[in-house]
Amino acid sequence: MNIKDFSEVTSLSPHTLRYYEKIGLLLNIQRNPSGHRVYTSRDLEWAQFIVRLKDTGMPLDNILEYAQLRNLGDSTLAERQTLLEAHRCNLRRRIDDELLHLKALDKKIDYYKNQKSP
Repeated sequence: MNIKDFSEVTSLSPHTLRYYEKIGLLLNIQRNPSGHRVYTSRDLEWAQFIVRLKDTGMPLDNILEYAQLRNLGDSTLAERQTLLEAHRCNLRRRIDDELLHLKALDKKIDYYKNQKSP
């Protein structure tokens, strides 16, 4: 898959994909004889996981740390698990906070709905 198609599938701009490659988030991207990037299904799976981590609020530095551990192989499974568990804990905390905000908004909306117009 070329960079344009890969960009569309992942919702990451070509600029972002090149940046991720530069900082080490995307490694060993194949090149065709003309030198253009050729992405594989494995690259797609990894990029989608990066997007999921970003969308759930993991800082880029932590994603990069996870990527570096991933590139070191199975000897880093425990460290990667620890990173993901910490992220899950932060995500759950944020979800709980958002649910409290939602309840407060619902309460205010109900208040307005129940007010009689003069």
